Amino acid sequence: MRNKTTNNENMDGNKSKSKTYKGYKKYLNFKKYKNDEKYSKYHSYFEGFEDAIPISIGYIPIAVAFGILAKSIGIPDYICILMSVIVFAGASQFIGVNLIALGSSSFEIIITTFILNLRHLLLSSSLSQQMDYRHKSRKFLSALSFGITDESFVVASLKNTKNNRNNNHTDDLGNIVPKKLCPEYVLSLNLIGFMAWVFGTFLGVYVAEGLPSSVQSCLGIALYAMFIGLLIPAINDSRKVLKIVIVALIVGSSINLVNSMILSNYLSVGWIIIFSTLISALISAYAFPKKDK
Repeated sequence: MRNKTTNNENMDGNKSKSKTYKGYKKYLNFKKYKNDEKYSKYHSYFEGFEDAIPISIGYIPIAVAFGILAKSIGIPDYICILMSVIVFAGASQFIGVNLIALGSSSFEIIITTFILNLRHLLLSSSLSQQMDYRHKSRKFLSALSFGITDESFVVASLKNTKNNRNNNHTDDLGNIVPKKLCPEYVLSLNLIGFMAWVFGTFLGVYVAEGLPSSVQSCLGIALYAMFIGLLIPAINDSRKVLKIVIVALIVGSSINLVNSMILSNYLSVGWIIIFSTLISALISAYAFPKKDK
């Protein structure tokens, strides 16, 4: 009897050890898989999708408002949707539609939207420094750059700041190596926002025509609400961000005031945005320099 009991105990012990070993082996395989490049890419796509949800929620009502406005001035339905597919720039689309309604020339519309979109040079240049785009094809980078918007830039920059907040990774010389954004994350972030914008335009053109005028006029305010929603978390995390926001508000208001009172509205909206961005960035970089860790 004792021998049987001992044998049973040994068998149970071997089984538990076997289960433990298998579980540990699975853990090691998972860990290996998690560090795998494929897993990292899929995880980045999912993170981009997740972070794009607030942007998409903000884009849809604005795109609906654009669809309603474009259709109201007689632009064909398919042209309204093509504008969102090809241009994908809310401010430029609204201004373009207004210029069309005023009977402006094609040259004036092109120049105005070009100046307004010059800020994307600054956004793309800044984002390229935060991203590891080595070994990526030109087609991939072209698709990625097409989808960069003010909102996706803010979210991606905040993500990069968060990733580097507790970064202790150093090189052989002991210098801290900054973490770079995964291009797949930025592509997913842009793609979901793009789909939401086109979907919202479709709703505005074909579905939202029957909405009350009071509701239609309120849809455009979603853009400002979305910007505030993106800024608040960053301001809560850092007083430096709050100071930069205050500098940008003062500079932007000052340039607008000078333009209206002294220059008699000589500067277009695009130039005001560019000058405000550049001057605010220069003042902030000088007044609040980034401290080396």
